[in-house]
Amino acid sequence: MTVPAATPSILTEILAHKREEVAKRKAAVPLSELEEQIRHGPRLRPFLERLCDHGQIHLIAEVKRASPSKGVLRADFDPVAIAQIYAAEGATAISVLADEKYFQGHLDHLRQIRRRVDLPLLCKDFIVDVYQIYEARAAGADSVLLIADCLDQRALKTLFEAALRLGMIPLVELHDPAHLPRVLDLKPPLIGINNRNLHTFSVDLDHAIRLREKIPPEVVVVAESGIRRRQDIERLAQAGINAVLVGETLMTAPDIGQAVRHLLGFDDNPQPPAAS
Repeated sequence: MTVPAATPSILTEILAHKREEVAKRKAAVPLSELEEQIRHGPRLRPFLERLCDHGQIHLIAEVKRASPSKGVLRADFDPVAIAQIYAAEGATAISVLADEKYFQGHLDHLRQIRRRVDLPLLCKDFIVDVYQIYEARAAGADSVLLIADCLDQRALKTLFEAALRLGMIPLVELHDPAHLPRVLDLKPPLIGINNRNLHTFSVDLDHAIRLREKIPPEVVVVAESGIRRRQDIERLAQAGINAVLVGETLMTAPDIGQAVRHLLGFDDNPQPPAAS
């Protein structure tokens, strides 16, 4: 999850606002209602399993209208149309921003995409409460993002176990290598490495490569941030990275479909393979 640069308090601000926001939603819609929606909602799609094919590196393409640092990324923002392009061009899964205040996202985007696109969906938000995991699952998410850098170990474990109870394998993300031991303590099958420093906003593609060496080979690893070219993906694949999560590179491209084809190496193939 990308956050603004050069403002040490911004992450604290975002998390504080998120807790207030969630408290209001909990008061408006009880957990029991979300549980009922989940019982009668769509079945889970296999998010982790889709990323486990070791024959290729997979693309998790992100639907993201804005970022706190760059503002609106795409003026002609249609979440369903964008997701349909991703699916048609060979993405393996789709990440959907749900944060409203800082990223202009919404759970409704996830609901709309779920109805129209047959790919696993990751709900990407600053998750600080188990309630949000139920919200995401009720909206049609197949996985959720948990940011280790934003959570103490007790909260991280609680949220991780809550996602598992709902049948979801969460994507546990970290940037700071100091958090890797406690992430590994969860024994997660899926880990995300954010190449972007949450405080300085600097990006280092080699960060994921260095950390991959410290993660058991059976764990599926997703590299996030700073991935702009096919050559970036090839370097990551050679280092044992299983998937990449790409947002701004795609959202700011004049032709989203062409950008996806470039990243996946389909530039010379007008009909890329269907998403696995």
